[in-house]
Amino acid sequence: MLQLEAIPAIDFQTEAYKDAYSRINAIVIEGEQEAHDNYLTLAELLADEKQELIRLSKMENRHMKGFQACGRNLKVTPDMVFAKEFFSELHENFQKASAEGKVVTCLLIQSLIIECFAIAAYNIYIPVADDFARKITEGVIKEEYMHLNFGEVWLEAHFEESKAELEVANRQNLPIIWRLLNSVADDANVLGMEKEALIEDFMIAYGEALGNIGFSNRDIMRMSAQGLAA
Repeated sequence: MLQLEAIPAIDFQTEAYKDAYSRINAIVIEGEQEAHDNYLTLAELLADEKQELIRLSKMENRHMKGFQACGRNLKVTPDMVFAKEFFSELHENFQKASAEGKVVTCLLIQSLIIECFAIAAYNIYIPVADDFARKITEGVIKEEYMHLNFGEVWLEAHFEESKAELEVANRQNLPIIWRLLNSVADDANVLGMEKEALIEDFMIAYGEALGNIGFSNRDIMRMSAQGLAA
């Protein structure tokens, strides 16, 4: 108990905190906007799932507004220019895949990589968040698991014909996540979020998702290691 009391409380009003928060808050806002747009794109590619995908996109829009409110609560202006650049590689890869009709690649980027990235970040953030942001984030993360589940269910049902494309898409996109995590490690640390914990949470969630789709443990280890090749 004494050890717990020795941990200094985070001061959410310092300039250093607000400066780091301006970028982290922008990333989650932009991430939810990207997800909203990506699900609408997927709704056009997967006509049979159109209504469900539109429903998911509306959820992401609500999440975005919730995180915008978190920034306003701390009187922080999110650095959206930084956030758009942050997601640019994944954004371009998703747009290229969707233009080519590669539904499997689109689902891996959005429903697996981005959702697992979000879930990991939100799980690590909740214990160190201010009270207002904690309530918002706890509500958001419950719904993110539903989005992850959509991609898992569809890809599991189409696993055999999707496997080869999934492996290529993993090799192209997983290294980007490592670079993104490294690029915000310092800001995340200011908010009380350890890079090692973020990486661990992401890899656990992503590995479980690959397993739920149908990949073997050996496949998952091999595919996860490809992220380190960047």
